Amino acid sequence: MNNQRRKKKVSESIVTMTELVLPHYTNQLGNLLGGQLMHWIDICAALAAAKHSQRVCVTASVDRIDFHHPIKLGNVVTLIASVNRAFKTSMEVGVTVFAESHIEGTRILTNTAYLTFVSVGENGKPVDTNEIVPETDDEKRRFEEALQRRTDRIGN
Repeated sequence: MNNQRRKKKVSESIVTMTELVLPHYTNQLGNLLGGQLMHWIDICAALAAAKHSQRVCVTASVDRIDFHHPIKLGNVVTLIASVNRAFKTSMEVGVTVFAESHIEGTRILTNTAYLTFVSVGENGKPVDTNEIVPETDDEKRRFEEALQRRTDRIGN
């Protein structure tokens, strides 16, 4: 594996996952369990981090997961993750979650999340990750906001 840091576009880190809300994923109200959704978010974000860094990535922190709307039994859940910003060995990944009802013909934003991942080498120790290059206005905004969240998180 090449140890040099490469510059990669945000668009190269995008991962999309699709899940179907089955009965064993729901609570007594017929809504997707929050813990199940957090599991899917963590997997989707880890895949985006790994895609960017070309390394195994481990979860370092979950800054926040916002629940905007419940997700119902039978909904199709789409999770979209991409790296917002890369630091030395860590990177912030943003995840948006949408719920679709194919019967009703609706699609709504249900959740947003920010997680931090660390690239690790074969020995399980942190290693430098690739640099990220934001291109669109939205990517540039998320790139700047990620630095502020990191500053708030670690107090620098």
